[in-house]
Amino acid sequence: MAESLSVLEKLKTLHPKVIDLSLGRVERLVHKLGNPHNKIPPAIHIAGTNGKGSTLAFLEALLNGHGKKVHKFTSPHLISFHERIVLARQNFRKAEPISEQGLVDVLSRVIQANGHDEITFFEITTAAAFLAFAEREADYTLLETGLGGRLDATNIVPNPALTLISSISIDHTQYLGETLKQIAGEKAGIMKRNVPCIASHQDPDVSVILENHAEQNDVPLFMAGRDWDVHEQHGRLIYQDADTLLDLPLPNLLGRHQIENAGLAIASLRQLPNFNLSEDGLEYGLQNAEWPGRLQRLQSPILHENLIEGSEIWLDGGHNIDAARQLAHTMAEWEEKRPRPMHIICAMMENKKAGPFLASFEGLTEFVGTIPIPGQDKCFSALELAKHAQDVELNAAPQAGLIEALQTCRSVATVPNRVLICGSLYLVGYVLEYVKSFERDK
Repeated sequence: MAESLSVLEKLKTLHPKVIDLSLGRVERLVHKLGNPHNKIPPAIHIAGTNGKGSTLAFLEALLNGHGKKVHKFTSPHLISFHERIVLARQNFRKAEPISEQGLVDVLSRVIQANGHDEITFFEITTAAAFLAFAEREADYTLLETGLGGRLDATNIVPNPALTLISSISIDHTQYLGETLKQIAGEKAGIMKRNVPCIASHQDPDVSVILENHAEQNDVPLFMAGRDWDVHEQHGRLIYQDADTLLDLPLPNLLGRHQIENAGLAIASLRQLPNFNLSEDGLEYGLQNAEWPGRLQRLQSPILHENLIEGSEIWLDGGHNIDAARQLAHTMAEWEEKRPRPMHIICAMMENKKAGPFLASFEGLTEFVGTIPIPGQDKCFSALELAKHAQDVELNAAPQAGLIEALQTCRSVATVPNRVLICGSLYLVGYVLEYVKSFERDK
């Protein structure tokens, strides 16, 4: 992967800013490439603050369960950039990350087409994804926005089959606006005239923004709580809309919020033109969705050898207040069903609201070990993050790194405990790579 890494590093020098929301640069580039975004398989485009990645994972598995092959574009990646561009395979149910040769090929072509023009890393790699998708057959393309929606590079696709909006909350305020209404307006920008938009349950202020935008732009809007609903009942997932009642197994992705994400995926396929749902396809999709780093249980010996035998380690990339509340709710449910001491190992980027994030766990956790994120110079130091935790009255102490934090968790525990590693997708990537490196070296 050395060649693609070298090319990707060069792409970061093409614009002075990491993020500069605009459509003009990517529109110029795809025009030079022959407009590959107009040639991709029918697109399902999703925006939102939390849950959009998990919803795409359910969509992918549900479509696979119905015999459909899909491409997928997501960000950020956890270990390798190749994870962002996932291509359908013609003779297999599941897609696979783009190959090293394939990635180098599309990156080289977009670099040549772009010349010396300014363009952000996300914009030029999005154009590369469109090029890859346009040149391999599939039934659908799943597109996750990188940031916002209205000015996100993925939003140049003119006629998606569907648009989806997952839960919207406060995040990335420096780019999307300080208020929930402003952020909702940016996310609503993915809606397209006469294209169905399916939205999950939202804050009332967000619902008003989505409804007004849909009405003003002739968008058929299907809102959770109004046009469809989903809930758990007797250990089953119950989905209902005006015409259908479905009794299905619970999703394999853990956490109550995943029921909502699965419901959004099902509601979306209910609105997908010329698509017929089957019970077998639905059950397969709910039970086979894969989305690493979202309440993922880690069993690696290299981590567990630092804890009391029988302890649990969970990994989650949630990094905003709403995600923390969902995590805390799940942890509280687990504590009620299977009590054991809970400890947190946390690292966060410095642009996140660390205090409110950690405050969600008040009364749940005995100890918070704060660590830096290796390779990230814009993360909180362990000392700074520990201070934020102490400010919201949590028992916290800075740690040198992941292993040291696990060992401290062991030292303060008297019985097997439950350790949650959380706060950043960059942290998730680091932990998964650490585990993977150990397994490679065995």
